[in-house]
Amino acid sequence: MAGWPAAALLAVAFAIAMIGTTLPTPLYPIYQQAFGFGELLTTIVFATYAIGVVAALLLMGSWSDHLGRRPMLRAGLVLAAASAIVFVLADSTAWLFPGRVLSGLSAGIFTGTATAALVDVAPRGRKARAGLIAAGVNMGGLGLGPVLAGVLAQYAPGPLRLPYLVHLGLVVVAAIAVECVAEPVGRAHRPRLRPQRLAVPAEVRPVFVRAAIAGFAGFAVLGLFTAVSPAFLDSVLHNTNRAVVGALVLAVFAASTAGQVASARIGDRPALLAGCAGLIAGMLLVGSSLPTASLPLLVTGAIVAGLGQGMGFRAGLTSVTVAGPADRRGEIISTYFVVLYIGIAIPVIGEGAAASAFGLVPAGMAFAAGVAVLAAIALALLTRRG
Repeated sequence: MAGWPAAALLAVAFAIAMIGTTLPTPLYPIYQQAFGFGELLTTIVFATYAIGVVAALLLMGSWSDHLGRRPMLRAGLVLAAASAIVFVLADSTAWLFPGRVLSGLSAGIFTGTATAALVDVAPRGRKARAGLIAAGVNMGGLGLGPVLAGVLAQYAPGPLRLPYLVHLGLVVVAAIAVECVAEPVGRAHRPRLRPQRLAVPAEVRPVFVRAAIAGFAGFAVLGLFTAVSPAFLDSVLHNTNRAVVGALVLAVFAASTAGQVASARIGDRPALLAGCAGLIAGMLLVGSSLPTASLPLLVTGAIVAGLGQGMGFRAGLTSVTVAGPADRRGEIISTYFVVLYIGIAIPVIGEGAAASAFGLVPAGMAFAAGVAVLAAIALALLTRRG
């Protein structure tokens, strides 16, 4: 099977794989109560996901070019299933770390391989549209994970088991979808499976720095909402409905997808400028929502910041890709993604440490201010360039 039917099956498998990576988000407060840990350890557990993603991108980022797309997609689904099984068996905090690393490895494989496979099978002349579909499916899957887990945790029994059992069933569906698609890439006779180098050529660095600062700030926002938003809703806004947590995270990722679509229409530099402005405005709203305990302000800030993140991310990725020499684009893009995933992990751990020391509200306000400052620096650099 090829063409749009094959692309649809790959999109289903891609979305299912990404759903698994954000399933724990609305469950973190339940884990805290069950296993007896605080906000700092929650953010560390979350951040181990980034270790898996970066490891997969660096070690296996180009393997599908040599081994074929389907073998790598199969590996990604095996890792997703293994992660779900670890969470089903978890009876202490120690189990959560390997579960998150396995989930990150699965996401790292799928992010590159499934995107490439979607572009491969798309009809001629529709490759760009397939790339945009892949970006939307990626963000859509990440947003649907908390919704699925939140609804099941709120309205069904076994909140720490059932979401992962359901995801195991979905992984079987994804595996069937992958097997129905013809392999679009031939296996190399002697595959060269080497780690991906990290480097930024001197001529690309000015563009890279501007894009990386904006991307770092944007991914820090995604980290905040996927790791700490349950605590905000629970402890600050006194809303313990897990489905609401899922809806809030979905709003961020849906806005990010909309921002990516918009950035493709207005050009890279205007999209970067608008993305930075959106991050600043969104973080001001999020920071204001905490001392006032306002859910509408938090939701509005999430949507505005998500739009900014999506615009800045796609425009930044395009700008560093275009600016780099063709024979070094792989290492430039890999370096860019490493910066982004550092952004999704380290600031959130800092927020968790600050929350443990000073409380959620001051820590959240400081986090929002820090992201806004980073976005303002990127905006200033872009304006200066103009």
